[in-house]
Amino acid sequence: MTPDRPVFAAADRNKHAILDVLRRILPETGTVLEIASGGGQHVAHFARAMPSLGWLPSDADAELVEHLAEMTERSALENLLAPLYLDMLDTAWAEYVTHDDLTAVINANMIHISPWATCEGLMRGAGEHLAEPVQLLVYGPFKVGGQHTAPSNAAFSERLQSQDPSWG
Repeated sequence: MTPDRPVFAAADRNKHAILDVLRRILPETGTVLEIASGGGQHVAHFARAMPSLGWLPSDADAELVEHLAEMTERSALENLLAPLYLDMLDTAWAEYVTHDDLTAVINANMIHISPWATCEGLMRGAGEHLAEPVQLLVYGPFKVGGQHTAPSNAAFSERLQSQDPSWG
């Protein structure tokens, strides 16, 4: 394993806009679980900007979880917690998420680049395993009224579906 973590351009482009919203709607304390943390760009950015919250990264890719663990250790951020292996296709994810102070679950840029079953797993897991008043916050290039909101989103969806028809 190299010490370099993967970098996802979309995460760098949207982390500031997402943070602006999170600052307005998240409570001041508690733990936020990020689903599909990827290279950790979002969760590290949010942890630095909102130090009174604990940030719990997760991913379904074991190699990315390793990268997240290395990134967490190198960051020296006390509020950036050790990552979890968490697969949205596994209906038993409550076994892995044991933080009593979990106040929110966030997911960015997963639903549109994975099979629909991952979205169903995210919704099912959040609904079945998270106590009120936990918030589920989802970010991505969604359609409005069945239409893409930008030509770039339509092109991206076409490209994804050419790789795997269950994506996009």
